[in-house]
Amino acid sequence: MSVTVITKDNFTQEVLAAKEPVLLDFWASWCAPCRMLSPVVDQIAEETVGIKVGKVNVDEQPELASKFGVMSIPTLVVMKDGKAVQQSVGVRPKAAILDMLK
Repeated sequence: MSVTVITKDNFTQEVLAAKEPVLLDFWASWCAPCRMLSPVVDQIAEETVGIKVGKVNVDEQPELASKFGVMSIPTLVVMKDGKAVQQSVGVRPKAAILDMLK
């Protein structure tokens, strides 16, 4: 599955109404650690069945960043049944991100 760009306009449909767990990647184009993490998140989206992966650009979607209390990026949030169940800040290895999804 490919990565979905998450905005305040599609958040309810793509994240809150999702039947599967959703991995949200809060990022910005100027953030070097975000650029390091991005290919890993893309790999997870392509390789992992049964999850949805969304990216939230914090510069374009400040309301969503604020809603999740994102103070530093990259921030990863795992959503299940419309609720945040896991959150991490900073670059993480792929295995650690997959563990968050279990």
